[in-house]
Amino acid sequence: MLTSTVCAAVSAAGLGIAALTAYRKRFLAATRIAAYSLIPIGLVMTGVIDWVTNVVFKPTVWAGFGLLALSVVLFMITRGVERRRGLGGRKERKAAAAAGPDAVAPAASVPSLGAGRGVERSAAAGKARQGKESAPKDDFSDIEAILKKHGI
Repeated sequence: MLTSTVCAAVSAAGLGIAALTAYRKRFLAATRIAAYSLIPIGLVMTGVIDWVTNVVFKPTVWAGFGLLALSVVLFMITRGVERRRGLGGRKERKAAAAAGPDAVAPAASVPSLGAGRGVERSAAAGKARQGKESAPKDDFSDIEAILKKHGI
């Protein structure tokens, strides 16, 4: 009830200022001031002001916001714990970091793996491939020749 009275007084004062501005022959500014001054009384008539005051001045509403915030914090904590458990313990994380990233293509050449990474793996894979892939190597000899001709 008090908020409705305050909003009505603000609107009346705004309309008074708009009337004074119109008296000074500044009609565009007077119209704009009148539009702004009608907003508070319009909000009272639609019930928005009562809704806002019920939200702001009720302790149960603030307790609800507090519970929602607590819920978000708990979700974030559980997500962080799940991420830490994803790689296991500290020793497993160190071992995974020392091993480095795996190659996209396991049979890739050494330069594609990056500097100093995977040299031992690619050498072992190359030795294993030589015995198994002797027949397909002959099939691609013409492609290799074309690539060498173009400098690739």
